[in-house]
Amino acid sequence: MKEEIIQRVIEKIDLTEEVSDDVVRAKIRQVVLEETRDAYLSLNKKEQICNEIFYSLRGLDILQDMLEDDSVTEIMINGYDKIFIEREGRLYRTKEKFSSKKKLEQVIQRIVAKTNRIVNESSPIVDARLSDGSRVHVVLEPISLDGSIMTIRKFSKEITNLEQLLYYGSLNKELMEFLSIMVRAHMNIFISGGTGAGKTTLLNALSNCIPADERIITIEDSAELKLSGIENLVRLEARNANLEGENQIRIKDLIRASLRMRPDRIIVGEVRGEECIDMIQACNTGHDGSISTGHGNSNRDMLFRLETMVLMGVDLPVSAIRGQIASAFDLMIHITRLRDRSRKIVQVSEITGIKNGEICLHSLYEFNEIGEKDGKIEGMFVREDRLLFTKKIRERGLMEEYETLLSQYDPKGI
Repeated sequence: MKEEIIQRVIEKIDLTEEVSDDVVRAKIRQVVLEETRDAYLSLNKKEQICNEIFYSLRGLDILQDMLEDDSVTEIMINGYDKIFIEREGRLYRTKEKFSSKKKLEQVIQRIVAKTNRIVNESSPIVDARLSDGSRVHVVLEPISLDGSIMTIRKFSKEITNLEQLLYYGSLNKELMEFLSIMVRAHMNIFISGGTGAGKTTLLNALSNCIPADERIITIEDSAELKLSGIENLVRLEARNANLEGENQIRIKDLIRASLRMRPDRIIVGEVRGEECIDMIQACNTGHDGSISTGHGNSNRDMLFRLETMVLMGVDLPVSAIRGQIASAFDLMIHITRLRDRSRKIVQVSEITGIKNGEICLHSLYEFNEIGEKDGKIEGMFVREDRLLFTKKIRERGLMEEYETLLSQYDPKGI
């Protein structure tokens, strides 16, 4: 019945023209009432059919309800008939499936087209985003052997702040106040972690500590950052090459362009390759307070990965690269998803310079596990030591606030 109604609606409306959603909904409702006149269906069922048809024509078909369900944090489509979702850190297979491979491909093209990107057999892998900022990754057949793959990482509709991370146990109150001071002191911060660990969420939370009167430039592969309360905000997004392989705008191009825009801070959503050297150069040219993220297993491991990424773009001695990294970043933060699915900041380290050719990391805070209860990991956020370099804090008039913080809390944590 649903397919018949869709065909009737298509016959009544020229979908190639600019037709409002209200007009499409009205036509769908009219056709549904005509088609179901002789069948007993409740009003709720008819309304459900109307919504399903509208989502099929204008929305994202069966994905729409999952996208509107705030309890769903990730949607994984493994071919048209296998759909998994993540709720509270656990994966479940849904009963929903697309009507055909063609329908899944139509939904993929609808998503990608809205971000002015292209995905086809010659360019089968693409990153895109939804209108709410959710991240989308697509891999088409035949690269994906069992059908087209699409993964949607949803983001909270609410603006994330450090208080919310405190509520969820990702940090404690001392660490929350410490990080707030570090952001306001214009420390250059790098966040590392695995996939789904919460790097972007933490970056969003930290960025909401930035004073409202600063000029901020955000640079991303696919725009997903949500900064609130900042009027002087410039958001830049990279662009893939067109069908002729031209007009590509890379993150490194955007970083270079941003230096001519008089930024107070530059926030790079994620560094993955050769653009890393441009991010480091930006931090070393007077743009303190910059924040970025990358994939790594620990703070130390992330430093090695940064070295590798720099070498992807320039041929420099490792000693020179390490010197650049050590002078560019002040703090390294590592966040991870533990085995109970909770996300926690497990390491905060200060970069103190170079010694014997190695970058020195000075541990400030760590999360120490003490056991497990009812399937939940229990532990403490422990202050390992105080900052060794406080010049930026002093220059911003925050030294007294930092000293008060240290005296107010037990260094052994809670």
